[in-house]
Amino acid sequence: MSKSILIVEDEEVLRQSLAELLVDEGYETHQACDGKEAYDFILNQPVDLILTDIRMPNMDGMELLGKLQQTAPQTPVIVLTAYGTVESAVSAMSNGAHDYLLKPVNFDEVLLKIERAVEFGDMDRTRRVMTDQLAEDSTFHNLVGDAQNMTKLFDTVKKLATVKTSVLIVGESGTGKELFARAVHYNGITRDKPFVAVNCGAIPDNLIESELFGYRRGAFTGAIRDKKGYFEAAHHGTLFLDEISTLPVNVQSSLLRALEQRVVVPVGDTQPRPVDVRIIAASNRDLKAMVTEGEFREDLLYRLDVVKLELPPLRQRKEDIPALVHHFLNKYTVQMNKQVLGITNDAMRAMLAHEWRGNVRELENVIERAVIFAEDRHIEPEDLPFAILGLTHDDSESLKEAMRQFERHHIIYCLRRHNFDKAEAAKHLEIGISSLYRKLEELNIPKQVQEEDAAKAGM
Repeated sequence: MSKSILIVEDEEVLRQSLAELLVDEGYETHQACDGKEAYDFILNQPVDLILTDIRMPNMDGMELLGKLQQTAPQTPVIVLTAYGTVESAVSAMSNGAHDYLLKPVNFDEVLLKIERAVEFGDMDRTRRVMTDQLAEDSTFHNLVGDAQNMTKLFDTVKKLATVKTSVLIVGESGTGKELFARAVHYNGITRDKPFVAVNCGAIPDNLIESELFGYRRGAFTGAIRDKKGYFEAAHHGTLFLDEISTLPVNVQSSLLRALEQRVVVPVGDTQPRPVDVRIIAASNRDLKAMVTEGEFREDLLYRLDVVKLELPPLRQRKEDIPALVHHFLNKYTVQMNKQVLGITNDAMRAMLAHEWRGNVRELENVIERAVIFAEDRHIEPEDLPFAILGLTHDDSESLKEAMRQFERHHIIYCLRRHNFDKAEAAKHLEIGISSLYRKLEELNIPKQVQEEDAAKAGM
């Protein structure tokens, strides 16, 4: 099969000339007139190599290179640059380019460097480590995102640095509400003070008030000593109230009084105690709709909703998926002491195509699971549960071919799940061992699986 090359060049004459040269040499070529067109193409179709100019409209070569290092890290990139701007080539090389070519181009040199780059692309690339996103003492505490809607949120968090204003964080489950709450706390004047997180939905209704405001000894059966509540525990710092929508209406009244008067009265006590607490509340429900339905106090909502952070679901920031994938990949390879080499382009495309109903939390769980099974190799589509279920596919495939691919993926998945023990895999597949061997041949199961199987058997 011929290798495919994407030529990204705004000069049509040069672009066409390069395409004709490469077609004559047996390569399959695709063309793009700028970085944006090239990036959109790569998101939908893999290539073996990218040849790109640096100076282009819309999105230049350097920006394209940066995005490709996230989206298609295994694809080698050769940059084209003018003779007088060699420093651009040096910069490109330091940012992940495989090689560079000087304009005016020498066609013999083009062919030589492309041949070397394609050979390089057939080899596994060394895992890329994104240490800046692993730093636990990061200002934004592991928040990852370059999408426009995310950068606006980061700007708002920075503006909250010098104040202790109440903040309401809204968003679907799994969008990172507690991470943003911690970012607000640790990014500002409260960073050295307590951060107390409370899941309101996890506390029984009859205990919420005593948990929030504390209680005096003898206030009820089992109260054998005085106990501070969450408000006092967070004094001078931040109290994060997750799932605020679950608070009973009577507790909402007590919470409103604490916010307005800045005091709490422990259960069984009559003396108010002053508290200096910044409240960050979070909800995955529409609190305004709850006010209309009489389930949430409107005056409390006004107190909480001084500054609102509306977290976008992952489907509205898909450009952040590559960064999130690498972030969690590095997190779990370190945490589990696993040697995972990275993620293949096909697997990354599957991640980009998936509908993340569980948002970032679901993505993190998928990567954690994939790291368990991808020891000493790259994560492949077969390691992703939604890819195994056939949720990502090529629309051009016939039903017969689609079913064949599903069967192939499922067998590979089952082999890996059972440590490459063919007898065990056949048992769970509910087929005979001889049928499994026949399927391995019919479905062209990679030799790598056979080798891994043999290695496992010899352990």
